Amino acid sequence: MTELIKHHLTDTLLTAYAAGSLPEAFNLMVATHLSLCDSCRAQAEALEAVGGCLLAECGTEAMAADALEATFARISTGTAVPARRRDSCSVLPQPLRDYVGGDVSTIRWKPVGMGVRQAILPTSSAASARLLFIPAGAAVPDHGHRGIELTMVLQGAFSDEVDRFARGDVEVADEELEHMPVADPGEDCICLAVTDAPLRFNSWIPRLVQPFLRI
Repeated sequence: MTELIKHHLTDTLLTAYAAGSLPEAFNLMVATHLSLCDSCRAQAEALEAVGGCLLAECGTEAMAADALEATFARISTGTAVPARRRDSCSVLPQPLRDYVGGDVSTIRWKPVGMGVRQAILPTSSAASARLLFIPAGAAVPDHGHRGIELTMVLQGAFSDEVDRFARGDVEVADEELEHMPVADPGEDCICLAVTDAPLRFNSWIPRLVQPFLRI
């Protein structure tokens, strides 16, 4: 239920999303959150409307004589996307489900230690995106950040030094935050996490394997 979401995207992220200036991984995160969060979706639509008004007030630019024909030609070679019904029982929200080509059952998880598993999603090199599977009651190693990390809960919940985060909630972490997320007991936690820089682990074992896990 969207009304239970307590932790939302920042104004900066929503503005950058509306302006089209976010890396692919961050766009995926924002689109996934907006599919569940009415308040952030309304704010994003308002920002897009403002952007449209600003564009309407800009001057015009000359276009090539065949620009319209070239656009229609590109459209005709594209593949139509079939309409999908909204599935409230799915763990992965629709934008994420379309991106990975299925729901959780299609994910190819790889172990990263302590029972935690991950699946790295293909995105541009400007930022990385991954799905995390944290067993009920398990913890992610204590770590800090060299940049921005966004973590959105898709199933279950986790708690850390900041608060408790449940389905739809997004934690925004920066260089000032060090934390150790722990999944709630009773249900495995699945998250979407995006980063624009490697994490900074405090224990030597995670640091040792970090290059191989691409975290």
